[in-house]
Amino acid sequence: METTEQELKEIVRKKYAEIATGSNSVLNAASCCGATTASQEVYNIMTDDYDAVEGYTAEADLGLGCGLPTQFAKIQKGDVVIDLGSGAGNDAFVARHETGPEGKVIGIDFTEEMIARARQNAETRGLHNVEFRQGDIEQMPVGDAVADVIVSNCVLNLVPNKRQVFAEIFRVLKPGGHFSISDIVLNGELPEKLRSAAEMYAGCVSGAIQKNEYLTMAAAAGFENLTVQKQKAIFIPDDILSEYISTGEIAAFRQGTDQIESITLFASKPGGPKKPALEMLNQVTAEAGESCCGPDCCS
Repeated sequence: METTEQELKEIVRKKYAEIATGSNSVLNAASCCGATTASQEVYNIMTDDYDAVEGYTAEADLGLGCGLPTQFAKIQKGDVVIDLGSGAGNDAFVARHETGPEGKVIGIDFTEEMIARARQNAETRGLHNVEFRQGDIEQMPVGDAVADVIVSNCVLNLVPNKRQVFAEIFRVLKPGGHFSISDIVLNGELPEKLRSAAEMYAGCVSGAIQKNEYLTMAAAAGFENLTVQKQKAIFIPDDILSEYISTGEIAAFRQGTDQIESITLFASKPGGPKKPALEMLNQVTAEAGESCCGPDCCS
């Protein structure tokens, strides 16, 4: 029987509640980011290194991301920033460093345990302009045209209705605002057993869609100036794959051209008095060494 959208959400909620209430050391020891053990979890295999990022808070980093969206988000002093799927608060705290005390950061997460952990982290650091709200990013608990910038790190792939999330991002952004989102996409097809595995959905893999489809959804929501700011291939270790597919299926997957990728996507909402989106985009693109493209040219 096919898993429903609500069942998928509950799978994700349960798994990320378990992660939120565990310790970083326990989580990392059981992941392929751990230095001494075989990889047993799929949640940490995609994360980027935050050590050189200003505003980084180690206690808020659960290693669940797949990029550094705040690095490309062009957050300005005084901006209102929303972090989708804010977890324990890591990207929200980095964004707060950029927006400064005169700005505001709102983190949204639907896992109660993550919200509690993020709020404790913010309180410990005295960050009174960082707020965490529990809610579904398909129906964000914020008003229209609130945010200057939206960031998100490896979250939309966990949401069944991605088209609705892009519509919500468009709604809550101010005219002229923009987003920078890191996420997992596909070039080609995953083996059926991986696509149907609930654990792999919660681990960001089987919930991913084709890259061109992802870009088309963003464009269809009304965004312009789409550009892939960064992309990297994701390698899933054999001992993780072996939990779901056979040795022969692993070999066939390795030999094929199908690929799992992490991308960081920038796009802007038309209009508004902010710095012209195309000028901002050109600056982002020049620094990242990437080229501006739409849904038909980033394959």
